[in-house]
Amino acid sequence: MSGGDESLTGAHFSVVDYVLFSLMLVVSVGIGVWSAYKSHGKESTQDYLVGSGAMSPFPVALSLLGGIISAISILGNPTEVYLYGTQLTVNLLGVIIGCIVIHQLPVPIFYNLRLLSINQYLHMRFKSRVVSLLGCICQLTSKFFYMGVCLYAPSLALATVTGMSIWGSIVLMGLVCTFYISVGGVKAVVYNDVIQTLLMFGGVLLVVIICCYEIGLANVWTIADQGSRIEFFNLDTSPFVRHTFWSSTVLGFYFVMNTIGINQASYQRFASVGSLVTAQRLAISFGVGVWLLWILFYFSGLVAYAAYSHCDPLTSGRIQKADQVIPYLVMEKLGHLTGIPGIFVAAVYGGVLSSLSTCGNSIACLIWGDFLKDIPYFSKMSDVSATRVLKLISTVAGLLGISLGVVAGKLGNIFHVMNSFSGSVLGPMLGVFLAGMCTPWVNTKGAVSGFLVAFCYNISVVVGKFLRGGGHPPHLPLSVDGCPENLLHLANASIATFISNATTDTSLITDLTTDSATQGPDIHRVESKTVYDVSYCYFGVTGILMTFIISNLVSACTGPLSPKAVDDRLSCPSGVRLHRWLWRTCNGTAVTTGYDADNENTMTMLPLTNNHDSSGLS
Repeated sequence: MSGGDESLTGAHFSVVDYVLFSLMLVVSVGIGVWSAYKSHGKESTQDYLVGSGAMSPFPVALSLLGGIISAISILGNPTEVYLYGTQLTVNLLGVIIGCIVIHQLPVPIFYNLRLLSINQYLHMRFKSRVVSLLGCICQLTSKFFYMGVCLYAPSLALATVTGMSIWGSIVLMGLVCTFYISVGGVKAVVYNDVIQTLLMFGGVLLVVIICCYEIGLANVWTIADQGSRIEFFNLDTSPFVRHTFWSSTVLGFYFVMNTIGINQASYQRFASVGSLVTAQRLAISFGVGVWLLWILFYFSGLVAYAAYSHCDPLTSGRIQKADQVIPYLVMEKLGHLTGIPGIFVAAVYGGVLSSLSTCGNSIACLIWGDFLKDIPYFSKMSDVSATRVLKLISTVAGLLGISLGVVAGKLGNIFHVMNSFSGSVLGPMLGVFLAGMCTPWVNTKGAVSGFLVAFCYNISVVVGKFLRGGGHPPHLPLSVDGCPENLLHLANASIATFISNATTDTSLITDLTTDSATQGPDIHRVESKTVYDVSYCYFGVTGILMTFIISNLVSACTGPLSPKAVDDRLSCPSGVRLHRWLWRTCNGTAVTTGYDADNENTMTMLPLTNNHDSSGLS
């Protein structure tokens, strides 16, 4: 949206709005600078990346939530409800399941191993540099893409309420974020996330309350129901339906597994607290926070639909992208309330700051832990010099995110794009991690084969889907019957019809119907479905299942690992017991190891020192 589109909003940022928005930026950057100043010359690479291991649980819990729930959720989740209805909200059930699995499986394993990069687990488990590098490449690719989408999302908000071009917003805000993530370590990120997470919740809540006061809470639900937006129990088992009870639940489960279960940024949060029990509680608190935030975000989509049920701003050309509907609502309906637009944009950008700083910090951790720290030149560096290298990596990551942000807006609405890309790239790699944790007999050949097959399949489906137009799926009807220009058009047409004494002009009716609404898919048209029509909700879990199954089959054919060949600390206790039982049953011999799977307290920790300091980077 260029500056020439300013008239679309009918309201503009006031001085107060700019002050509120700027204040958020100043406070956020100030905390990062203050943290960098306080630790100047004293901060180790361990402190910069994963903290001291004794951070307070409450700010870490908010940071874990704020680092994941970004501007994508603030703008993307309401857009999904606005276009496709509330069936997606069932993914909150999948969130519960996912948090339970994470509490019991990856958090205990990762925390007790005391790793720097979670990809070191792959190297330890499969004794293969290739597998750990595949994991690192997948995570880096996904995080760079995520940074681009994170920058694009708030730029939509700024473009809608200020008239600034989207491209200009991406560059301007990207530079601010790049500075922020380059000076702040994980401690600065965590404490900044506290402010930004509360700001996200408070800003959107304020907008929803004011809109509901003007529209009426009961009216919001009634209008949404009349517009076919209310749906929770679509039990259709077809994988081709975009959102059903089953697909939404699966998506929620995958979301949690991907974002906090096996994710470098989240692991750094878990590793920053003082005990495993506290880390496990963080996983549960994340689930509670997601429920609170997402219910609010989803409901804001219903509020937007109630406000524009008769004059959709997307169909009428008032906005260019569906993801702009919430910012447009704020400016058109609440722009006369001084300060409200500034608070909302600050909330959106608070989300992007928390996510980008988290992402930039984790990228630095991955590059250092998986590529640089073992190179002699870098291994001999002092902590001060190594921390400078990490800050430089964070800066480069932010600059790359700016360029990717320009591309992100051309792919479709941000929620759908992010989940499709993440599922295609990270789904297979999550399958490798889970196969290693749950099935100790899986060998390197099985892990690599499973990953490659699942990855190639997912990528081909996603690329084919977008090339065929699946990146912009048809939505539920959106009407413009109530727009002023259409009302005038209808009145003129009625007068002309009366004068000409035309009894029925079917072509006129057809034209008016076509002009006044953008309809969803033609329910009478029957088309053959292909793999490209499968709901994006299944992409991630499909990658996990394919990798898991193929890795087990290939391992069985090429020779499964014996219990003595796998460190018991690298698998869940149930998997270890099953492995021993299967080996004893098939071979008739008992297995003895140095680790008692029935007593987790005997697990020994990995050393946290290397050859030049005690920073835990070995």
